[in-house]
Amino acid sequence: MEKATFAAGCFWGVEAAFRDLPGVTDTTVGYTGGHRVNPTYQEVCTGKTGHAESVEVTFDPKKVSYDQLLEMFWEIHDPTTMNRQGPDIGNQYRSAIFFHTPEQERSARASRDRHDRSGQFDGPIVTEMLPAGSFYKAEEFHQQYLAKRGMVECHVPTRRG
Repeated sequence: MEKATFAAGCFWGVEAAFRDLPGVTDTTVGYTGGHRVNPTYQEVCTGKTGHAESVEVTFDPKKVSYDQLLEMFWEIHDPTTMNRQGPDIGNQYRSAIFFHTPEQERSARASRDRHDRSGQFDGPIVTEMLPAGSFYKAEEFHQQYLAKRGMVECHVPTRRG
């Protein structure tokens, strides 16, 4: 099994999008990319921790490739807006890929550049590319939030969606 970590706005919808992909064995919502140790949701929402709402995806690379996960990432959010997804505003909603290996970094950068050149988005991609650091699991209330409530999605569709 391998891990991939993505931030693409509110983690509830991001988690739901990745959870049902064949080859994904687990998803965990949490916080990463900031400076506060063990932040709470309330602290992250202040925008002062530097953390992004993120999803850690555990996947079987024999069943789903990292490149396929990247394609899902680009499809489910607008990577051209800085610190915003739909009505959600703040640095905790930024677009970011937290790579776990040099291979993931190369793939993520190549994928970003390819999508940026494609013209599919209305502006330049502003997605951050950062090494994966400490990942702090969000409160249980947030884990598989949509599934627990019988909801399918909550994210704002992209131009393609």
